[in-house]
Amino acid sequence: MIITKQKPFDVLLKTVGNGPVFLVGCSECATLCRTGGEDDVQRMKKEFEDHTVPVTGWVVLDPACHLQNNKRLLKPHAEEIKKATHLVVFACGNGVQTVSELYPDKEVVAGTDSLFLGEIQRVSEFEKRCVLCGECLLDVFEGVCPVARCPKAMLNGPCGGTRGGKCEVDPDLDCVWVVVYERLKKKNHTGQLKKTQPPKDWSKSQERRRVVS
Repeated sequence: MIITKQKPFDVLLKTVGNGPVFLVGCSECATLCRTGGEDDVQRMKKEFEDHTVPVTGWVVLDPACHLQNNKRLLKPHAEEIKKATHLVVFACGNGVQTVSELYPDKEVVAGTDSLFLGEIQRVSEFEKRCVLCGECLLDVFEGVCPVARCPKAMLNGPCGGTRGGKCEVDPDLDCVWVVVYERLKKKNHTGQLKKTQPPKDWSKSQERRRVVS
C-alpha cells in the first residue's frame, strides 16, 4: 500500500485561502494510514469550517486512483464541486492526479504527502518495503529488499557504520543486511553473498505506462 501523511493544516490553509473547498478522500490506502478516510475527511471539514473556510461538500472515493470509478462517484457532487474554488484531495499522489485530470479547471490541492510503498507492521505503524525500482532482486536476498530498506540502498553488504546489528542512519532500525544474512544462514545459502551485484539499472524505473491485455 502507498503510505501517506497529512500535510500541516496551516500549509493547507495558506494554499486554499478563503475557499470555498470540496474535500476528497480515499477508501483504501489513505483510510488505513488515517489520512483520507471518512473520519479524517470529516475532521478536516470541521478544521476548515472552524477557520471560516466554507466546505461545499465531501466524498470518499473507492479508490481515489480509479479514473472511471471516480467519474461515477463524483457525478452526484457536481454542484458542490462547481461551488468550490479548490478540491483538497486526501489521497496518494496518484489519486490527486486522477482527480486533477477530471477537473482541469479547478485548483486541486494535495492534502497529503506520499511517502513510500510499505507494509503494515501494526495499527498506525508502517515500514518502507519497496521503491518501485523496476528491477526486483527479492529472490536474490531471500525476500528482503536492500534498496528500499537500507537508507543508503547498499547492494553488496552493509556499510561500515552498522553496530550491533543496527543501522548507522537510524539506530532504532535493524540493519537490513543483518536480516538478509540471518535468512540466508538458516537456508545455508550465505554463499550467495559472494556474488557482487552490479549497479542498479535505474532506467528500468522510468516506465511510464503499462497496458495489460
